[in-house]
Amino acid sequence: MQSLVRLAKKAVETYIKEGKVFKPEKLTLGMKEKAGVFVSIHKLGELRGCIGTIEPQRPNVAEEIIMNAISSATRDPRFLPITPEELKDLDYSVDVLTTPQPVKGKDQLDPKKYGVIVEAGWRKGLLLPDLEGVDTVDYQIDICRQKAGIGPNEPVKLYRFEVKRYK
Repeated sequence: MQSLVRLAKKAVETYIKEGKVFKPEKLTLGMKEKAGVFVSIHKLGELRGCIGTIEPQRPNVAEEIIMNAISSATRDPRFLPITPEELKDLDYSVDVLTTPQPVKGKDQLDPKKYGVIVEAGWRKGLLLPDLEGVDTVDYQIDICRQKAGIGPNEPVKLYRFEVKRYK
C-alpha cells in the first residue's frame, strides 16, 4: 500500500476511533509538496465517500490528505458518517491533482486521461478522470453540471487536470 494511501487510512481510523486528527511523525518527499487532493473511500467496491480540494488549501499534501480523508469519511453529504464497525471493510484511493488548465473546447478533453471542472459563475463541478462507467467527454461534463447545479444549456468554462492516483 502506498504511503499516501496509508496516511489516508490512518487519518480516518484515528478520527473515527479516537476523535483525533492524526499527525504524521515524518513526511516523505511527495507529502511535502502542495497540491489539490481527493480522497475516495470504497466499502466492498461501492463508493462510501469522496471529498477533496481542487487547489491546495493546506501547507502540504500530507495535511491535505488527512483533512480530506476525515471529510470524506464524515462529511460527504451523500452518505452517513463512517462507523467504527465499517473500518475493516474500507479501501482508499488518493488522487493528487495537477493545477487545472483552461481548455477551449471538448476536443481537448479525454475522460480516461483528464479530470474536468465545469464552471458557471460561482458554481463549479468536478469529476476525477478514469472512473468506471464514464467513457465520454459529454457524460463527464453532464455529471459535473449536475453536481454544480448548472443547467444543460448554460454556458460554461471548462478546465482539465491530471492526477496521480494511489491505491
